[in-house]
Amino acid sequence: GKGMIKPGVLLNGDYKNVLPFDQDKIKEFVTSAWYKYTEGRDAGLAPYDGETNADYNGPRPPYKWLSDHPQYTWVKAPRYDGHAMAVGPNARMMIGYAQGVPAIVERVDAACDKLGIPRDNAFLNSTLGRVYGRSLDALINVDMMVNQLQEMTDRIKNGETATFNPEKWEPETWPSSCKGVGWVEAPRGSLSHWVRIENGQTVNYQAVVPSTWNSSGRDAEGQMGPYEYSLAHTGKHPLVDPTRPVEPLRTVHSYDPCQSCAVHLFDEEGEAILTRQDP
Repeated sequence: GKGMIKPGVLLNGDYKNVLPFDQDKIKEFVTSAWYKYTEGRDAGLAPYDGETNADYNGPRPPYKWLSDHPQYTWVKAPRYDGHAMAVGPNARMMIGYAQGVPAIVERVDAACDKLGIPRDNAFLNSTLGRVYGRSLDALINVDMMVNQLQEMTDRIKNGETATFNPEKWEPETWPSSCKGVGWVEAPRGSLSHWVRIENGQTVNYQAVVPSTWNSSGRDAEGQMGPYEYSLAHTGKHPLVDPTRPVEPLRTVHSYDPCQSCAVHLFDEEGEAILTRQDP
């Protein structure tokens, strides 16, 4: 719609030029994760071909450190054309700012003026910028809903009450072999669900969720994910009092982490604790 953010990518610290988005450039790695791929731990798989095979090889509890283990997470490492990418409200605002979306440009510039810093899209790529980006994202969504409420009400009054497109609802209408992906900008960032169907059956289903992008571990090239990069890349992250390390907590919290997908329970023998019940 008019004034909306369009899909795009910002790469290599260039926050002015938005590159076209190509979903075929996405691959997931498990180099640092407790999963295994048929092709080997350093392989990168497109989500359509993704595998989720648990392979916990870490220390047995109780333990104090994971840092000396090559695998240390239940989070895969999505990469875009080989790049680690941050997603979220601030990423949306940065794309919108570079695209010149008025509601975003005006408010980001106003924030920079208030803080006494240069008007610069890079402001949003910071702990403060992520917090501000979330607030700005909520404000813009409220404005959009207010503006569209009357239009939606009028259309309902005119009999437009359908809530979805039923054209491909019935499985009988599907090709015997097909694949599809659904994208949505969830509150925490870009969310995608990928499915492949063979002979009317789902043969692979993978979700690449916002906090997977942001909290990913290192990939086959040793590149850090956004959380790690924010904390470690300069070696100068502020830490006023080591006995009360609130600064790293504040930095990670600015991403609004959702790590429930990265929790897996095992019993003392190392067997997975399952809650799913087969029919």
